Amino acid sequence: MTDPHVADHEQEEVGRPSTGLLSRINAPIARLGMYLSVTGLLVIVTIVFYQVFGRYVLNSSPTWTENLALVLILYVTLIGAAVGVRDAGHIGMDSLLVMLPDHVREKIEIVIHVLVAIFGVAMVYNGWILGASVGTVHIPNLGLPEVIRYVPLIASGVMIVSFSIEHIIALLRGEEVVPSWN
Repeated sequence: MTDPHVADHEQEEVGRPSTGLLSRINAPIARLGMYLSVTGLLVIVTIVFYQVFGRYVLNSSPTWTENLALVLILYVTLIGAAVGVRDAGHIGMDSLLVMLPDHVREKIEIVIHVLVAIFGVAMVYNGWILGASVGTVHIPNLGLPEVIRYVPLIASGVMIVSFSIEHIIALLRGEEVVPSWN
């Protein structure tokens, strides 16, 4: 038999799902980011397999595979990290926050999301500056502009800012951001 007071406390702690405009926009973006990251990871595995096959079986290693795999790693990790921010998969201090009273915990969570958003802004700014500095350079063996390496940094930064704002709004409303994979 369950204690009704415990159930009420758990219900208050979780909050209702966030249904705001930003949540309706961010949820499909995060889901798409997850799908793209998983697809990118599979493509990386395929490229590396092809490189190994070419080197050891065909005795002719393709020259473009290493650079393409490195570019894809940037996309997979940065977009995946941004989705992790929305789905609360990033490093947090949950074990310490759980011990605090609700009103203090919520304020600290807001501060944490503000700091994460500031980090996202720094990613966008620095990605833009770095991308602009290599705008005319091309990646060897691919023929793609070097700036393509900085696109995921900027995109991830924008997503992190948007996801952090979504979390702040949800906290202020007493709501919960539902993870994209639900």
